[in-house]
Amino acid sequence: MSLPTLYRVLTFTLILFSGSLLWAQPKDNAPYSRLGLGDLAPQAFIAQAGFGGWGAAFNDPYHLNLLNPASYAFLQATAYDIGVYAKYARLKGGNEAANIWSGNLSYMALGFPLKNPVNQTLAQKQSPSQWGMGLALVPYSNVGYDIQTTEVIAEADTTLNKFKGTGGTYKLTWTNGWRYKGLALGLNLSYFFGKMNFERQVLFQDIGIAYQTLFDDAISVKGLTWDAGIQYAVRFKKTNEEGEKDFSGQRLVFGATAHTPNSFRTNSSKLYRGYNFSYPDGDTVLNVSDVIESGTLPMEWSAGLMYEHNNKWRAGFEYRASNWSQYENKAKPETLVDNWRISGGVEFTPDANSYNNYAKRIRYQFGLFYQTDPRGVTTDLNNYGLTLGAGLPIFLPRQQISFVHVALEVGYFGAPTELREMYGRLSASFTLNDNSWFFKRKFF
Repeated sequence: MSLPTLYRVLTFTLILFSGSLLWAQPKDNAPYSRLGLGDLAPQAFIAQAGFGGWGAAFNDPYHLNLLNPASYAFLQATAYDIGVYAKYARLKGGNEAANIWSGNLSYMALGFPLKNPVNQTLAQKQSPSQWGMGLALVPYSNVGYDIQTTEVIAEADTTLNKFKGTGGTYKLTWTNGWRYKGLALGLNLSYFFGKMNFERQVLFQDIGIAYQTLFDDAISVKGLTWDAGIQYAVRFKKTNEEGEKDFSGQRLVFGATAHTPNSFRTNSSKLYRGYNFSYPDGDTVLNVSDVIESGTLPMEWSAGLMYEHNNKWRAGFEYRASNWSQYENKAKPETLVDNWRISGGVEFTPDANSYNNYAKRIRYQFGLFYQTDPRGVTTDLNNYGLTLGAGLPIFLPRQQISFVHVALEVGYFGAPTELREMYGRLSASFTLNDNSWFFKRKFF
């Protein structure tokens, strides 16, 4: 690895670590994030979000796909990718409703091929093997809620219950993908970490001298996780004018990912106390800190298929399942259920090589998805919607193509008889491509 390339990798790694410290807490109010590790964050990058967020079979020369690490073996240029989002939700429960706005940084990622394709083109020799590598910092779950409920106890008092939660978990991931001809294997190794705060207050409204109760739980998590992927690309050929077989530009890609249950450690503190506004005293029921315990993230697998006509269109689908009934967190014991997700979509480019019509060079996307939620223990929680997206190509110095992606997701989440929300999520990302990494200059 050359010194300039090593410097770039180290610089980006420093940015990732800094980003994990500065990542802002989403200004959200998601009541279901009280359960489990919170609301699970989308793991698909925004270049995929516009066609449904599937990724088991997706690979592209200029885009990253963390859902299947094997896809990194198909990269043809270094890719820096950073995404942001804004979300509007209309939350309803009973006869009440609320409008909620939120937004945050979605992810930061870097991926690069360790064999520069430009070197092979200049040498007029194509290697059948390739190795891609990457680093990424991605949210895994978000906790953010601030809600109140009132409970009337007959012949006693009216209590006001306040629930508040903040924090989340993240993954810092090192990705490797290896390919020989059409077969690629990949591995994600991740450092799983984060902190979550759960607070509950019980306030007695009518009895002025009653003790008010505060329950405050803080849980930090950390651990090492992994997941593996495989992709196999079948390239279709056609006969040219000389009677030789050439690549037709069409391929069929099969993909699958899986990982076994991953363990993690927790460090928690609990402060449970009563206090009285009329008298300067309090009663601490429980005060413990630095309690070390363990937990388990569930097994997950996915499988998908993509058919592509190079620079014209692609279509694909995916099925993904997670055994959340295996989830365990001794610091916050809960029962969750298994869940699944099915998604599919298409991408179409009218004319990728058009010189005088920019609209024809845009990648237009459409997708659909349906999934169940692991927190649907007492009632089924479902999430479904449609997605629209566009990949806007831009040319930077040295005529290296890069992209600005925008994606819109409109959907429904919740249960018809419980809390439910209609929402719109607008995402944008910038993918900067660079083909100078690992470039070997020759002097004559």
